[in-house]
Amino acid sequence: MWRHDLIDQSRLLESIGIEMELTSEIAHAVPPELPVPTCPGFTVEDLVRHLGSVYRLVRTWLVKGYKPGDWQRDPEEGQDPLAFLRSGAEDLLETLSAHDPGEPVSTWWPEDRTYGFWRRRMAHESTLHRVDLEVAAGNQAGPIGEDLALDGVDEALRLWFGHRLSTLGLSGTMEATVAVRTGDHSWFTRAGPGETFAWRCTEEEADRAQAQVTGPPAQIYLWLWGRVNVNAVDYEGPFDAISQLWALLRLSTR
Repeated sequence: MWRHDLIDQSRLLESIGIEMELTSEIAHAVPPELPVPTCPGFTVEDLVRHLGSVYRLVRTWLVKGYKPGDWQRDPEEGQDPLAFLRSGAEDLLETLSAHDPGEPVSTWWPEDRTYGFWRRRMAHESTLHRVDLEVAAGNQAGPIGEDLALDGVDEALRLWFGHRLSTLGLSGTMEATVAVRTGDHSWFTRAGPGETFAWRCTEEEADRAQAQVTGPPAQIYLWLWGRVNVNAVDYEGPFDAISQLWALLRLSTR
């Protein structure tokens, strides 16, 4: 079971609502056809529709108890995309709020089959797409709380790098270990032919990695999700090992 100790569960739930409001404000202020550089092929309206669809996918999953094959992916005829986004988020928040985060439910990660998984996943989905729209609008990314960023680092490494890659049948081309260090926390990653693993570790264990990636929590969070350039963090050790970690994350999170 995933350890819920980097962020309070109520903060995750709160973040979904806050980020949805911020996303709506940004999208309302820019042309809907504006391209989103961090989501190639997407316009602002495409991203709004996507997020509204994801909210509905997750709510349907929670209600049915299994991954749905069909859900509402687009606004109804005549419905404004921003209204589609807002109603999807509100319905999802109502469902998530009605259940304790530790209550069992179907998810796609064996380590965490609880409502807390979906609180976490949707908080980060919402935050990252808010950042995407800020980039599209030509703005700097707004603030990301340190607790949310640290939790996002943990999710990116343990869920997406450590689990998702294996389900896709993807792995590295060379044996390499990279430590990711931010705030007071460290993670150890290992990649190579046929394997990708990530876990939270001690400082002593992190010291034994071939390469080190360091930076403020929000910067590391955005780096792991490809929202900043591969060189946008501090690092020591073989760059090949660091670039492999970054490239594998691009495959797992696309």
